[in-house]
Amino acid sequence: MQLVVARIGRAHGIKGEVTVEVRTDEPELRLAPGAVLATDPAGVGPLTIETGRVHSGRLLLRFRGVTDRNAAEALRNTLLIAEVDPEELPEGEDEYYDHQLIDLDVVTEDGTEVGRITEISHLPTQDLFIVERPDGTEVLIPFVEEIVTEIDLAEQKAVIAPPPGLIDDRAEIASAREDSGDES
Repeated sequence: MQLVVARIGRAHGIKGEVTVEVRTDEPELRLAPGAVLATDPAGVGPLTIETGRVHSGRLLLRFRGVTDRNAAEALRNTLLIAEVDPEELPEGEDEYYDHQLIDLDVVTEDGTEVGRITEISHLPTQDLFIVERPDGTEVLIPFVEEIVTEIDLAEQKAVIAPPPGLIDDRAEIASAREDSGDES
């Protein structure tokens, strides 16, 4: 099974290094020197990681055969894809690979059907489930502990406790101007 583990950003310096947007919880495993990664677009790869280091909080990689800034810049926006055994599980107890979550049914704690996870969007602050409702519309569910209360892989479902307005139109809008009734 193939998993997207990073997206190549801009070139860094003049010796072929690139910044990468990490999309895996296991960068030390997936993005280690010597790793051979498929790419999207496929014509760019496969790429073999020659070196990796952290600079100012960003991961920098250099690939075999990429020796200057121009070659590095040509890789910009390329997705890096690792081959992973489908039976392999993440190390952490409450961690999941995207392929484990795609197609899970999403229900509320009282059993109300919300839809099915069709995609996971990885944002800098949190991940989002993109859930297709039975009527074909989509709803975005933040993948945070307060909202996603349970992932049951055996039952193929994700249980959520949505705050008002997340999956329906019944949000209460708080106003800074309260009617006090006895203004002078």
